[in-house]
Amino acid sequence: MTLWTSSEIAAATGGTASVAFACTGVTFDSREVGPGDLFIALKGETTDGHNYLDQSSERGAAGAVVSVSTPHPHVLVADTTRALDDLGRAARARSNATIVGVTGSVGKTGTKEALYAALDRVEPGSAHRSLKSYNNHTGVPLSLARMPASANFGVFEMGMNHAGELAQLTRLVRPHVAIVTAIAPAHSEFFPDESAIADAKGEIFQGLEPGGTAIIPYDSPHRDRLIAAATPHAGQIVTFGLDSGADVRAIDTMRTPRGTFVTARLGDEELSYTVSQFGAHWVSNSLAVLAAVRAAGGDLALAGLALAELGGIAGRGARFMAQVEGGEALVIDESYNANPASMAATLAVFGDEQAVRKIAVLGDMYELGDRSRAFHEGLVEPVKASGAQLVILVGEAMGALANALEGGVNFVHVPDAQTARDRLKAMLAPGDAVLIKGSNGVGLATVVAGLAGGKT
Repeated sequence: MTLWTSSEIAAATGGTASVAFACTGVTFDSREVGPGDLFIALKGETTDGHNYLDQSSERGAAGAVVSVSTPHPHVLVADTTRALDDLGRAARARSNATIVGVTGSVGKTGTKEALYAALDRVEPGSAHRSLKSYNNHTGVPLSLARMPASANFGVFEMGMNHAGELAQLTRLVRPHVAIVTAIAPAHSEFFPDESAIADAKGEIFQGLEPGGTAIIPYDSPHRDRLIAAATPHAGQIVTFGLDSGADVRAIDTMRTPRGTFVTARLGDEELSYTVSQFGAHWVSNSLAVLAAVRAAGGDLALAGLALAELGGIAGRGARFMAQVEGGEALVIDESYNANPASMAATLAVFGDEQAVRKIAVLGDMYELGDRSRAFHEGLVEPVKASGAQLVILVGEAMGALANALEGGVNFVHVPDAQTARDRLKAMLAPGDAVLIKGSNGVGLATVVAGLAGGKT
């Protein structure tokens, strides 16, 4: 199905089409180009997409957005980055979909995926969402540009690490429903305190469409701050959480072999469902999903089914059995990101895991500024409570945790992911459960990939 024609692209960006063409997809990564795609040649600090126009054409690109002339089918613009914004803005303008924006210090990708699954149940194929973690100044307009004009729902993740960034993104997305999942000391290197992080996350409400709904974590110590941020922009404010004062709240939870069984109350309605993911943080995420589904006009019963069938997300809780000599070991892949709150939550879930032996591979947490040492040291009690018999600490910042664990927990401290992988391969045995978590830049995904590839 045609997503954009060259004339539509030219009209949206103020550019000039060299020839008529139509595209079925959009990307700015030449490695992702497939047949029929539009390739947007962005100029970055270290790379220039214009150097990959031949490659994108060979991979089947229908056309490109460029700022210099090329023999390939194209739309010529003055600035390709601005053109990407313009195309995203045009996609939003032509859409009649109900749009949901999701942000938060933790949980936003999982919540986005769960919400997409819930809304797509209403009419399969009718929902659109941002892929991967395309949540920044280029990822958000790209995700918008990829939204079909026929979509009934759009779910967009928005991230930030500086004040003012979300305000710009949310004005592109213009959500009808805006969610803040939670506030935690992520990116605290760039903020004086957690209140400032809450203020930055609260910028998402500035883009709400008239009469839109703000969805806010009731249990957060920053609840009132978020409510104050939403009040000038929202037609209604809905809170979610475990506390009895929340508008959407869990009134009972029970861990099962398949996840967590939850009974939730939404005003006068009551819904029982299973969340296929483990942990109190996923119960909270599911309540935000229910609040958003109701605000977007979705079906709560179908949302419950979607939450029960939600698969694990690579890098964010996906589970698989790794083949080891003599049997299998459970691997829990949390390798994509880490901050103090998500580390504590994940270790708490790991504490309930049943295994012959539990091993935690923990990598550095980035962007914590001058509080980095204290935050890493602060993981001592969560690590002990997890029951991990062995901890492999990866990276320089984890030295603070290594010192704090001395004499209390069996651990090894290694400089990088490759060394961690080698150590783990040498000791992994049948019946083990392995948790792998750290900031994405540590590279622990390579450890996961090594275990997923076969026998260690």
